[in-house]
Amino acid sequence: MEYKRFKNALLARIDKGEEIHEQLKIIARKEDVLLANVNALGAVGEFSVGLFDPREKKYYSNDFTGDFEIVSLTGTISTMNGEYYAHLHMSAANKDAQVFGGHLSRAVVSATCELVLFVINGEVDRVFSEGIGLNLLSF
Repeated sequence: MEYKRFKNALLARIDKGEEIHEQLKIIARKEDVLLANVNALGAVGEFSVGLFDPREKKYYSNDFTGDFEIVSLTGTISTMNGEYYAHLHMSAANKDAQVFGGHLSRAVVSATCELVLFVINGEVDRVFSEGIGLNLLSF
């Protein structure tokens, strides 16, 4: 992975075999990013995405392996208890243009991933909501 900072934006190239969440965390920690918007595209060979069921307060995950193009990867970086916290969603398409997506747990790059972080000056922490069952932004 390589990246470059441009004032409040960072552009990264995540390389084949690297996991997107892991590389994003490395960048955020090196650059002291506490709050940011994340956008990316590229190709992955394996990924896990899921759906949160609010009635059961449980995530359902789906794992995919093969050749997939990232149609959209978007999310936020914030903090929880003062520590790094990323919330990402991804959609990816196979060769038949079938798209699968949801809350991103894991994605391993198969060719390249171009990721942009738009850093927001400030900090917003998260707090766990018993009623919803998720870690929510706390203003």
